[in-house]
Amino acid sequence: MAKPADDYRIENPSTFYLNDIDPDANEFEKNEKDSVKDLMKSLNEELEILQEKFYAQGKHKLLIILQGMDASGKDGTVRHVFEGVNPQGVSVISFKKPSDDELAHDYLWRIHKNVPKTGQIVIFNRSQYEDVLIARVKHLVPDTVWQKRFDHINTFEKMLNDEGVTVLKFFLHISKEEQKVRLLERLNDQEKHWKFNPADIKERERWAEYQLAYQDVIQKTSTPWASWIVVPANRKWVRNYIVAYHIVNSLRNMQIVLPKIDFGPEIFNFE
Repeated sequence: MAKPADDYRIENPSTFYLNDIDPDANEFEKNEKDSVKDLMKSLNEELEILQEKFYAQGKHKLLIILQGMDASGKDGTVRHVFEGVNPQGVSVISFKKPSDDELAHDYLWRIHKNVPKTGQIVIFNRSQYEDVLIARVKHLVPDTVWQKRFDHINTFEKMLNDEGVTVLKFFLHISKEEQKVRLLERLNDQEKHWKFNPADIKERERWAEYQLAYQDVIQKTSTPWASWIVVPANRKWVRNYIVAYHIVNSLRNMQIVLPKIDFGPEIFNFE
């Protein structure tokens, strides 16, 4: 492959522009699809083993954040990347419209209570970033309010990092044309009607505003302790591979080992 998966991590956010990332990932040739799928299978198998050790050791914490426009594939990413992984020790939290109780607290309250404990992998389908995306684009709060939240979020994620939480943030980057294709698939396939939300059409009208908002998010909150990974997501097989690669690589770097037992198995005599 011409472009390693590592290259999608945003390490120089001040020079980042969303238009510089091709959502079609043209670096991957069509004839590489089978090779990438083989790599994906290997990553799935390794993730299954690493997650079991991660849970058994009960030492580390991993938070995975998935953001993206409607139909960018957040649910599909979870399904394919974690295929075959034991659900014990893995949780998926979807952040929808805040409830009255959540609105009565600060905007990070519902986020903080769902971060992982030791031995746990937690996947956020949307996250605290909705409060500098939707809140901004739909003018739910004054500009002076959401603008301060970039610093809040950076400080919050630094605190998590200091407390032993590894934070992986993925922006699933699709084109407006690909979103149209996927929304029409949902509308034209009775089996996918449940996925279609008429409100998505209204949100689509704000595409340019959301793109600018996401660009600002990535520029202002890609930090050394929680950098963004911008994933070209028009091709699902490319998307899945890049996300899986970064998750597995992060777990590898933790040097996870199974806990040692403090007794000799030979002392047990089963009749």
